Amino acid sequence: MALTITNLSKTYPNGVKALKNLSLTIGNNMFGLLGPNGAGKSTLMRTIATLQDPDSGEIFLDNINVLKEKNSVRQVLGYLPQEFGVYPKMNALDMLQHLAVMKGITNSAERKEMIDALLHQTNLWEARKKALSTYSGGMKQRFGIAQALLANPKLIIVDEPTAGLDPAERNRFLNLLSSIGRNVIVILSTHIVEDVRELCPRMAIISNGQLLMEGSPAETLLALRGRIWSKVVSTDGELVALESAFHVVSTHLVGGLHEVRVFSDADPGEGFTPVDAGLEDVYFLNLSNQAKN
Repeated sequence: MALTITNLSKTYPNGVKALKNLSLTIGNNMFGLLGPNGAGKSTLMRTIATLQDPDSGEIFLDNINVLKEKNSVRQVLGYLPQEFGVYPKMNALDMLQHLAVMKGITNSAERKEMIDALLHQTNLWEARKKALSTYSGGMKQRFGIAQALLANPKLIIVDEPTAGLDPAERNRFLNLLSSIGRNVIVILSTHIVEDVRELCPRMAIISNGQLLMEGSPAETLLALRGRIWSKVVSTDGELVALESAFHVVSTHLVGGLHEVRVFSDADPGEGFTPVDAGLEDVYFLNLSNQAKN
């Protein structure tokens, strides 16, 4: 199965151009969609999920025209939006029963078997009869995945799923995503580079509604081998000087000092040391290249 997006554009009434002629093809497995806040990720996810229409362009899920055959898409879609609301007084078991009926799972025995399996898979079985309002942030996200997995979807979209989770809950959630992302299309939309590095065989970076790159994390890191250099400086003046003289990828505070990472084919000079490139370097380099153009 493949999701093919062609020349997708969307401008909101306030003039914001959320998507600009974006084309992308996504196959089975986990696919990471990276970009800063406001990049157009959520607009793209809502459009794929049939919740809004673009101004122009096409989306096909195999032979299904996503923009024209919305009901067909919804039958094979699981969606966890960035803002996921629940009925706070309902428990997880009753809520999943309600949602399963809405998804057309009318056989009660089939429905019970599916819901019980999902509650075990998301580690919510022991809390299945607790009100959803009592769930932690991580538990609510795991419940969100449970409802997205109802009816065995072929396309699963998760939008910023780990934002606000503590490290332990984030780890549980990523392990859960990894376990479901092998035989279906799972699109992980996020601004957290580590999530993509840990989960996704392929990825894309978008910013200002445009596709900046698409490929495998391993390939992108290989292209940067020997081309990322680091230097630690102690004053803002030194930092400004480096920013004007070199292609600065990113700066980080380390013990109160600035670590400056630059992109260069050759040794930039005194004080610089070569460092292994990380996916964060790929991300920031693409954003800085867009800003320069």
